[in-house]
Amino acid sequence: MPRPPLVPLPALALVLVGGALGTTARALLESAYGADPGRWPWTTWAINITGSFALGLLTATLSHLPGSRQAGRLRWSLGTGLIGGFTTYSTFVLEVHQLAIGGHLALATGYLLASLVLGVAAAAAGAALGHRWVGRWAQLRAASAGHRGGR
Repeated sequence: MPRPPLVPLPALALVLVGGALGTTARALLESAYGADPGRWPWTTWAINITGSFALGLLTATLSHLPGSRQAGRLRWSLGTGLIGGFTTYSTFVLEVHQLAIGGHLALATGYLLASLVLGVAAAAAGAALGHRWVGRWAQLRAASAGHRGGR
């Protein structure tokens, strides 16, 4: 008897499409604004910080829709696919390594620490904004429903 796939095929298709879009966007940015050897890799840094914020925003927003089929689709296509394809841990680590072995140890250390600290801060800020947006949206819906019910 064959084992069922770990991830349903429709979810894999969403990851595939999102990942293709995210990876393409990253590749275009990296090729247009690539880092010079011995310099701060601004493009990868900005991609990873932006992606951390976006993933925090997405997961916080979707956490208010537990078990929703739509939330699951968005999590797979946008979170795992698009944002996962857009961000790049492996390039980040390789750039830290290249800076370090190229004699730029202070720059490598600064890049490593700034990426980690600001990545976590960006994810937290995205999550806070996501929770705030959902809370505000719920208030507006409640007010709107109350206003219609009072007529």
